[in-house]
Amino acid sequence: SPETGNNPSPQDNSGYGVETLHGPAYGPASHSPAASSTPSSSSAFRHVVPSRQIVERQPRMLDFRVEYRDRNVDVVLEDSSTVGDIKHILENELQIPASKMLLKGWKTGDVDDSTVLKSLHLPKNNSLYVLTPDLPPPSSSHSGALQESLNQNFMLIVTHREVQREYNLNFSGSSTIQEVKRNVYDLTSIPVRHQLWEGWPPSATDDSMTLAVSGLTFPCHRLTVGRRSSPVQTREQSEEQCTDVHMVSDSDGDDFEDATEFGVDDGEMFGVASSALRKSPMMPENAENEGDALLQFTAEFSSRYGDCHPVYFIGSLEAAFQEAFYGKARDRKLLAIYLHHDESVLTNVFCSQMLCAESIVSYLSQNFITWAWDMTKEANRARFLTMCTRHFGSVVAQTIRTQKTDQFPLFLIIMGKRSSNEVLNVIQGNTTVDELMMRLMAAMEIFSAQQQEDIKDEDEREARENVKREQDEAYRISLEADRAKREAQEREMAEQFRLEQIRKEQEEEREAIRLSLEQSLPPEPKEESTESVSKLRIRTPSGEFFERRFLASSKLQVVFDFVASKGYPWEEYKLLGTFPRRDVTQLDPNKSLLEVKLYPQETLFLEAKE
Repeated sequence: SPETGNNPSPQDNSGYGVETLHGPAYGPASHSPAASSTPSSSSAFRHVVPSRQIVERQPRMLDFRVEYRDRNVDVVLEDSSTVGDIKHILENELQIPASKMLLKGWKTGDVDDSTVLKSLHLPKNNSLYVLTPDLPPPSSSHSGALQESLNQNFMLIVTHREVQREYNLNFSGSSTIQEVKRNVYDLTSIPVRHQLWEGWPPSATDDSMTLAVSGLTFPCHRLTVGRRSSPVQTREQSEEQCTDVHMVSDSDGDDFEDATEFGVDDGEMFGVASSALRKSPMMPENAENEGDALLQFTAEFSSRYGDCHPVYFIGSLEAAFQEAFYGKARDRKLLAIYLHHDESVLTNVFCSQMLCAESIVSYLSQNFITWAWDMTKEANRARFLTMCTRHFGSVVAQTIRTQKTDQFPLFLIIMGKRSSNEVLNVIQGNTTVDELMMRLMAAMEIFSAQQQEDIKDEDEREARENVKREQDEAYRISLEADRAKREAQEREMAEQFRLEQIRKEQEEEREAIRLSLEQSLPPEPKEESTESVSKLRIRTPSGEFFERRFLASSKLQVVFDFVASKGYPWEEYKLLGTFPRRDVTQLDPNKSLLEVKLYPQETLFLEAKE
């Protein structure tokens, strides 16, 4: 946990060499959750920690976008973590007790704080939201002040006690104390668990606390870090460690330039034997994959020459090509290949004075993907020459093969082209910082001209593809509209056909009923019949008349059947009498015409029912 101590003002210079580093750590990536989710074998452009912290198998990472009121918090965790771990992170980000949080948005059933994320079978990207029913809404002034503090940048002046060296580090208020300690580990090689701090405020009691709420002095705060004493560390080991660090930080460039003229070994220039400088090889001789070899190379390079060095790409040479050459034209970069050789007298000078110069490091970080290889061991040399032949051809491989040991190290500048990769420059170790910078800038000019052409071609190609996509979409919409119109027409025709069939069936059914009724009618009695005859005259709705004689003893139903046989069924029409006006269809159809007083003659008219 952080310890308290004095906090001098930022103007209180102690006479140490000061390095100003912008961002949470020197290099393009920090130890934020998003950065830590990048697998070690990926082609991400990032700073690499020493090999002792490398885990061989990277667990599956899950991304969570958590919404709380007007804030969104991005959380990245391993799938072996629990729901409670998410709440713990949110507790620090939102300043809300985990016990007051209700974490909602899970797609599965019951979830509690002990639930392991892996058991939920979640996708990589997830959205959650936080409810705090037991907490009142925050006041706008307090929320605004906290948000303002989170957005502020703190300058931490960190003094490395053992080597009397200062680092000026810029952190945002949302960074945590743990992130500061991890980045200081990158600078000092002191693991977090071995760091002994002075200067943290009394309120900074938890490493997961953000700087905004830790009580740091704004805008600058001074801290001191050292290594916790180890009971097994001898005095000679401690002196050797301090001597190594001074070797990197206090060396003068002119001493390197003049060393070989006086026959002085470059290891002895630093007051330490060459064997002490080379405690372990830069790269294992038979690494299973190039990524592991590059991890050891980066860790050993940092141990020898300090942490201000190019950020070496971790991965195979093919992966470096993909990262540099095969993205969008605007995102492409040059590829710089650094070929190291421990047996060359120029190596220490080139590494400490050229590659570790801040101007070179900054320019490489902005414009290059830097990949490295150690040519000291014959097996590694042969392995690189094989890669070189495959990617650049035999001419370039032969050029590197004929280089003498004292011409190393080499710096190859590679530019990716449409059909092949072109070696723009081969820089030997006997150069100066200014000359190296000029040659890098010259290569960058060539690359920029090519990049502008590629961007133009890419924009034109994307414009053509967009036009084609728009045309294809318009054609698809047109086809869809035609298909919908055709289907509507077919449905309408089918409906018309169905209605026509129903109408025909109804007409056929009515005609069959009419014929049946017509055939079932009794014969019309003659005028000279001896029986009583009733003569009925019936007027249709169209104004036509038809007449018929019926026996007075005939039932009223016979009249209804006669009218229906003429196309006027009594279900649809009513038969009305004139004097008096009455609805004959309401009468009992089983009564005779005589009984319903339709004798000896009567005029009736038909009227459609409503």
